[in-house]
Amino acid sequence: MAEQKTPTPQQVTEALYAAPPIVLAPGPREAPTQIPPVPHDVWDLPGGTAWVYYGEGKHGLTRPVIIADGFNSGPSDIGMLWEGLDRREYAFLSEIRRSGRDVVIVGFHERSAPIQHNGRAALAAIERATHHMSGGHGLAVGGFSMGGLVTRYALLKLEHRRTDHRTELYFSYDSPHRGAWIPIGLQAFAHYIRDLDDRFSDQMNSPAAKQLLWQHIADWPDTPATHQDRTDFLDELERMGNWPARPHKIGVANGVGTGEGNGILPGDEVFRGQGLAITGTSLYAQRTGDEQLVAELRVLTLETEEIHTSGLPDIDGAPGGTLEGFGILADSLDELPLYYGMRSQALIREHCFVPAVSAVDLREIASRDDLYTPADDIPSGDSGLDEYKLASRNEGHTVMTEDLGSWIIERLP
Repeated sequence: MAEQKTPTPQQVTEALYAAPPIVLAPGPREAPTQIPPVPHDVWDLPGGTAWVYYGEGKHGLTRPVIIADGFNSGPSDIGMLWEGLDRREYAFLSEIRRSGRDVVIVGFHERSAPIQHNGRAALAAIERATHHMSGGHGLAVGGFSMGGLVTRYALLKLEHRRTDHRTELYFSYDSPHRGAWIPIGLQAFAHYIRDLDDRFSDQMNSPAAKQLLWQHIADWPDTPATHQDRTDFLDELERMGNWPARPHKIGVANGVGTGEGNGILPGDEVFRGQGLAITGTSLYAQRTGDEQLVAELRVLTLETEEIHTSGLPDIDGAPGGTLEGFGILADSLDELPLYYGMRSQALIREHCFVPAVSAVDLREIASRDDLYTPADDIPSGDSGLDEYKLASRNEGHTVMTEDLGSWIIERLP
């Protein structure tokens, strides 16, 4: 039998670019099983689009609920939004419409653009709704994941301009108010393969990722830090008042309030390269302490590079909404033909993505004590939200459940 040869970098590059990009994002990955409903109206917005669905039995806009899309790469997909928000565990959008309220879904031309940029689309949708709605009801405005920050920013901007936005309720669904987390090992891998395929690295270095992530690296040897773009965005929120003043503000988290983690232990091996080209690559769950090994990287090279971190908490196992980051990476590499030697295994598929205390704005996420402190025991006055609800288990980031979705609907104006 002839000896198997390691593919060349050019061959691996061609194979990677022939496949869909590696994209770390929540939500369904398969194509929608049903065509989304035909909207009653479609609004062209600066940097985005709004799909408008009137409440059941209605013939115009009377009680709008504006819902902004979250972080991903590329433009918003209305079919995928309906699939994730209405056709899984709980028919959130349909229940809103059955209550006589209108659904206005705000999508973006580029979901990884700066939050302020996509905030223009949300702001325009709010203004258009206030001008076109009839009756005396106020608006409900919010979003999922990054969409909660986009709409928070848009409402603050309108109040800063002294514009009457007529919003009675603001809501966020597992939005990273105190920051999100992508393991440093995953970020390092994205940058390590940049010369072979730069699309994964580009997502990690996108404007929105830099603003959302609590810790970020721009290249694989870098020391993790809060990116200046995030600091600048938080400073801008603070200058405008941090939270919109007029609406009642609510939020939900896909993580628990008990302080119980998701079962991932510090130092667990979570990802392992198995193919000839990637053998030697391993990723490990974040440990607390200095000089902690989080990644061993080898793709087509003879040597293996090690990635260490210092001063970070064991956040991968923290209570919160999870993302299948390790699983997405393994699945994407396994889609390549065997010849290219990129077969991999995700020993643990998920990691904490939005800590529970971040989603309900109770604590910073820089220490183990804050991450694992039961949110149920923290005074509610520590949050910028007036009301919040946490999940009964640590579940997928932005997974729509009846428990959380119905709680929001009960509070809609």
